Amino acid sequence: MFEPIQIIYRYRHMLYATTRNEIRARYVGSVLGAAWAVIYPFFYLGLYACIYTLVFRVRLNGHTSFEYVLMIFAGLIPFIGFSEALSASTTAVISNKGLIKNTVFPIELLPIKSVLSSSVSMAVGLIGLLIAYAAVGEGSLLDVLIIPIFVMQLLFCIGLAWLISSLTVFFRDIAQMIGIVIQFLMLVSPIGYTLDMIPKSLLPIMYPNPLFYIIEIYRQILFFHQIPWKSIAAFSLMTIVIFYLGHFVFSRLKPVFGEYV
Repeated sequence: MFEPIQIIYRYRHMLYATTRNEIRARYVGSVLGAAWAVIYPFFYLGLYACIYTLVFRVRLNGHTSFEYVLMIFAGLIPFIGFSEALSASTTAVISNKGLIKNTVFPIELLPIKSVLSSSVSMAVGLIGLLIAYAAVGEGSLLDVLIIPIFVMQLLFCIGLAWLISSLTVFFRDIAQMIGIVIQFLMLVSPIGYTLDMIPKSLLPIMYPNPLFYIIEIYRQILFFHQIPWKSIAAFSLMTIVIFYLGHFVFSRLKPVFGEYV
């Protein structure tokens, strides 16, 4: 039961070093370098905010346009983290052929370091969001709950990364489809709208979407200063199932990775 946790703890130093190298490699050759980790989430927010406030003219009752933008950001940040982790981890195994037959390097770390390195933009955006909330006097003691929620999201993404990256070894079409899946999730996830804006007839479609719960948790804690116990319970259950299922599938399939990569 504790094997996947033990793997992360046992190889934590190796994981730290490889994740740091991957983060550095991501920005090598770019003019702005690591500054993209800061620019990307805020640029994404600007585009999203313009669409919803200027094109769709969505308004949140009892709140200013700036507060509505902060609410969008509270939903956009976890989506950015989820989508980048999913994109990066899909090819984590097939793009590291040289390490698969390496008897020293545990290949379970490949999807993990992809998730961790791709979560930098999310972490930076989350810090910026907390600073913005504090600046406008909307900060709360409940904000500290974001730390365990952030860790829970990482564990969920790691489990999903184990699952998706191992299946991609045998079904390469997954790597081509993942962009479409992310776009679909962006449309059906409540980033620019709240729960009460969703027609009741569409709620059954939302419930299987993990981003529905993640976004709701971040938004309720940061923006509405409430603890959404039901969403936390549902996402906690999803995290446990995906984390252990992903590790189970990965550990069973990894002995034959070398034959297909």
